[in-house]
Amino acid sequence: MDALMIGVSGMRGTVGGTLTPAVLMQMSAAFAAWLKQTSPTGKPLKVAFGRDTRPSGPFVRDAVLATLHASGIQTIDLDIVTTPTVAIMTRLLEADAGIVATASHNPIDWNGVKLLTRDGVAPPGEAVKRIRELYDAHESSYVRVAELQQPTRNMEGHSYHIRRVLELVDVLGISSKRFKVVLDSVNGAGCVPTHTLLSKLGCQVVHINGEPTGRFAHEPEPTEGNLGGLCSEVKRQRAVCGLAQDPDADRLAIVDEHGSYIGEEYTLALCAKWVLSKRKGIAVANLSTSRMLDDIAAENGATVLRTPTGEANVIEAMLKHNAIIGGEGNGGVIDPRVVPGRDSLTGIALIMQLMSATGKTISQLVNEIPRYEIVKTKFPCGREDAERAVRAIHGAYARETIDMQDGIRIDFEAQRAWVNARASNTEPIMRIIAEAPEKSVGEKLIADVQSVVEAALQQPT
Repeated sequence: MDALMIGVSGMRGTVGGTLTPAVLMQMSAAFAAWLKQTSPTGKPLKVAFGRDTRPSGPFVRDAVLATLHASGIQTIDLDIVTTPTVAIMTRLLEADAGIVATASHNPIDWNGVKLLTRDGVAPPGEAVKRIRELYDAHESSYVRVAELQQPTRNMEGHSYHIRRVLELVDVLGISSKRFKVVLDSVNGAGCVPTHTLLSKLGCQVVHINGEPTGRFAHEPEPTEGNLGGLCSEVKRQRAVCGLAQDPDADRLAIVDEHGSYIGEEYTLALCAKWVLSKRKGIAVANLSTSRMLDDIAAENGATVLRTPTGEANVIEAMLKHNAIIGGEGNGGVIDPRVVPGRDSLTGIALIMQLMSATGKTISQLVNEIPRYEIVKTKFPCGREDAERAVRAIHGAYARETIDMQDGIRIDFEAQRAWVNARASNTEPIMRIIAEAPEKSVGEKLIADVQSVVEAALQQPT
């Protein structure tokens, strides 16, 4: 179904359907107008732009850059780079904003633009609201020829990003292990920099789907059902692990040395296991990320803060509380020493460091962490119905520990379990996620909550 999703980070739509050059120009013009309205100096502005490898990327780039140029903004084209690279270069080049042409893990017929502030993070809520108002009003701020700024290009993104990541780890120590790894970059933006990073870490790299063509060899989200080829190749190559990225390389999934997909939740858990063992501080994750992080933090005398779902919310809390590690259970790892955003390259380096320093395999490291099972379901549900559902759940579980930051999360400490029900930010659906030591417990929690929802929605409004 064609849809145009406009949210905290920008927009996504279907190519040739809801996402057209006209729509992209409308959003770019609104963003340019907002930048000018909020500029403290009134001087000419500059925006860094990068894109993933999707075949529709060139027309998205041309529409965005042409509109910014016509608005009197200097554009810096970073070419094909990862989303975290754009964030890094926006700060390095002292740009006033950044834009990434990507639809993240969505299929090939989707594309979009992700908006970043001068700090390399998504705009705050009030700014997003204002940009949307300007977009709906078809606002623009085009200039006369005397105010046009010369467009520029910068091809240093990959190399600078890699240097930042290498500063986190013991390169010589990792290199001495000569790890053999299988990397699946899904023919996305991570192909070139990730292979380079692993080579600099002394790894023997078997790279599948490693051509930056944007022709995804499988569904691009790095979930178990999409990574059968990677699992098989790890076993065939007798590699120490398999690493899977999404098209814009901000998410990472891991396959262990036996060719078993361990789940995206373990990406953050394993990275936190290393970071929190060496540095004392705060970790941040959203409400639907596994409580493995809490167990790891408790072992190391650290604190975990929880936020509503969404990378922007995690980053905001990390910066506010000076957290040392954070992320989401979808394979997104955030180490602010590199970039205030999810970064698969950072995740890879920290995983290699953990294996090198401990001398343990991925499966051994996983077995050291208390195991939980996450169960998920979703169903069609409009925003108003979702609000009714949350109120009903709150009433049914009023005696339990409840967090209302994002929908509703109920913690059952005696069972070491929780359930979170929330409306999607991008689709007219409601998600219910539960986690417990046993899958059957999580399934029952979801069934119980869903029965409350169904009863509530059958009542007349």
